[in-house]
Amino acid sequence: MNHIALEVDDIDEALAFWESIFGPLELRGRGKQMAFIDMGDQFLALARGRTHPPDQERHFGLVVDDKEAVRERLQELGIPVFGRGLDFRDPWGNLIQIVDYRDVQFTKTDSVLQAMDIEGLEKSESALAELRAKGIST
Repeated sequence: MNHIALEVDDIDEALAFWESIFGPLELRGRGKQMAFIDMGDQFLALARGRTHPPDQERHFGLVVDDKEAVRERLQELGIPVFGRGLDFRDPWGNLIQIVDYRDVQFTKTDSVLQAMDIEGLEKSESALAELRAKGIST
């Protein structure tokens, strides 16, 4: 994946929402109808104009380097968390699932990890087993 686009009612409010969770944002670009938030080697596109009701099952997984820190921040902000993992909705009904980088089978190159300042994260045994099953060594 390269990016995900979320429909929101207001770009400024959406940027403030994401910044409240993850701190200062780095934007790739910004217009009247869209904003693009850098997220490591990918990005999140925010598009003005929500056309769907709140998501029930449709969601995307956002990989972070510290899932528990995100959980704590969501709790501080009073954003309800639900599901088996760490799921929440933004104010426009987009369903987001937070996933820890250590627990997913994909890997990033050393240069990307270094640029993102997340060197040294060790994969969980289950993620390593998934990689080995696909013939990928880390």
